[in-house]
Amino acid sequence: MSAVRFRLSLQALALATAFGVAGSAAVLTPAPALAQAPTTNARGLPDFTDLVDLVGPSVVNIRTLERASARGGAEGGPDEEMLEFFRRFGIPIPPGVVPRGPRQGPPSDEARPRGVGSGFVLSADGFVMTNAHVVDGADEVIVTLTDKREFKARIVGADTRTDVAVVKIEATGLVPVKVGDINRLRVGEWVMAIGSPFGLENTVTAGIVSAKQRDTGDYLPFIQTDVAINPGNSGGPLINMRGEVVGINSQIYSRSGGFQGISFAIPIDEAVRVSNELRASGRVTRGRIGVRIDQVSKEVAESLGMAQPKGALVRGVEPDSPAAKAGVEPGDIILKFDGKEIDKSVDLPRLVGNTKPGTRSAMTVLRRGSQRDLNVVVAELEPERPEARAAAPEPTPVPSSNAVQSLGLTLAELSADEAKALKVRGGVRVMGVTGPATRAGLREGDVIVAVANTEVTSVKDVEAALARLEKNKPVNLLLRRGEWAQYAVVRPQAR
Repeated sequence: MSAVRFRLSLQALALATAFGVAGSAAVLTPAPALAQAPTTNARGLPDFTDLVDLVGPSVVNIRTLERASARGGAEGGPDEEMLEFFRRFGIPIPPGVVPRGPRQGPPSDEARPRGVGSGFVLSADGFVMTNAHVVDGADEVIVTLTDKREFKARIVGADTRTDVAVVKIEATGLVPVKVGDINRLRVGEWVMAIGSPFGLENTVTAGIVSAKQRDTGDYLPFIQTDVAINPGNSGGPLINMRGEVVGINSQIYSRSGGFQGISFAIPIDEAVRVSNELRASGRVTRGRIGVRIDQVSKEVAESLGMAQPKGALVRGVEPDSPAAKAGVEPGDIILKFDGKEIDKSVDLPRLVGNTKPGTRSAMTVLRRGSQRDLNVVVAELEPERPEARAAAPEPTPVPSSNAVQSLGLTLAELSADEAKALKVRGGVRVMGVTGPATRAGLREGDVIVAVANTEVTSVKDVEAALARLEKNKPVNLLLRRGEWAQYAVVRPQAR
C-alpha cells in the first residue's frame, strides 16, 4: 500500500471512530439532509402538437393588394432586406411577394402586393378577425386557408382605436376558433401563436404570458407575452393550452423592427365586443363626455390629502360638452364613473367609451379637497377638436410679497375679458417664473386659479392663501394653460 493511500485509510478510520461507526473499516453513508426541501410539481415542457392540429385549420393568411393607379405609382411588396432574409436561408419566396422598386411605363390598374398578415375564423359562415392595420388602405384582401383555398374577402369593418377588423369570405367547411375566458388567463402560463411572419404561412411560436393589463393605449389593456411575433404575425391568434383564443397578436416592442422578447396581444373579450359591433353596423359606437385628462401624480395626491394617487385629473373641459353641462371643472379629479372606481386615468376613457350614448351616468369628483357627485349624459364620440388658445393683452405685473417671491413667481391681475375667455371665475396671471416655479413646470402666461385648494381671484387672494400656510411647506397650485388645467407643486425657497 502506498504511503498516500495508507494515510487516507487512517484518516477514514479515525473519522469512523469519532462518529461511533462500529467495525475496523470506515463505512461511508449519505449525509442526512439538514432540512426537508419544499416539494414542487415538476413539469416537463409543454407539447403544442395537439394544439396546432386543433387550432391550425382556423388560422388564415391575409394578403392585401392595392391598385397602382389609385396610389399614383406607389411601390408595393417587401423591401430588399426581407428578400435577402429569404435568399440567405434558402427559404422559398412566398407567393405574391415581389421586390419593391420603381414602376416602369405608364400607370395601370393592376393590383400589386401591399402587405401580409394573419387572421382567424370567427364563425362557420365566413367571418374572419384580424388587425385593422393589416387591411387599412387595402383595395383587395385575399384570404388563404390552410388547405390552400383562396378567397377574395370583403372588409366588414375596421376600428383603428382598438386595431380590430372583421372581413368576410364566402367559403364552406370552415372551422371557427373557440374563444377563451380572459379572466382565467394567468401570468406565467404557456401560450402559443400561429401566423405568417414575413409571409411564412402556418408558423408556430410559443412562450408565456409576461403581464396582463399592460397600458399602451386609451381603449385597451394589452396582454404582454414573450412569444416571438414578427411582421406578418399581426392579426393572428394567441392560444392558451386549452386550445382557446385569448388574444390577437398586434404589436411588438422593438428598437430594430424585429422581435426582441416583448409582444402585445389584444384581449379577446375586447376584440369580440368590437367585432360584434362591426358585424352589426360596420362601425363601433363609443361614448364621450368631453374632457381631457391626465394621471394624478404622487405629489398632487399628497397635496390634496389623498391616501394614494388615483383617479383621472381633468385638464380641460370642452365647451357645451356633456361634462361641461354636468358641472365638471378643470382641476377636478374623477374618482368614480357609473359606480366603478377610477384607479388610473386610462380607466376613464375605457369606461366612458363602453357606455352607450344617451346613458345618464353618475360621477364622483374631488374638487379642491371635497368630493362631489355629478350626473352626466354620455354623448357619442366624435373626432377631436383642435386645441383653442385664448389670446390676452399684456397685463401689468404686481409687486410681489416675500411669500410669492419665495415661489419664484411674478404675478399680474386677470382682467374680466381674460377670465371670460378662459371660462373661469377669476385667477391671477403668471408674468415671470424663476427657481422653484421653473422646477415645478410653471410658464409665463399660466393662470393660477387656486392655491392650496383655495380659489383665488386676485394677487391679494394668493398672498392671503400663502400666509395661512406653514412657512417653506410645498404649495399646490391649480393652473390653467390655455383651455387645459393642471396641478403644480412648488417647493418654496427658504426665507
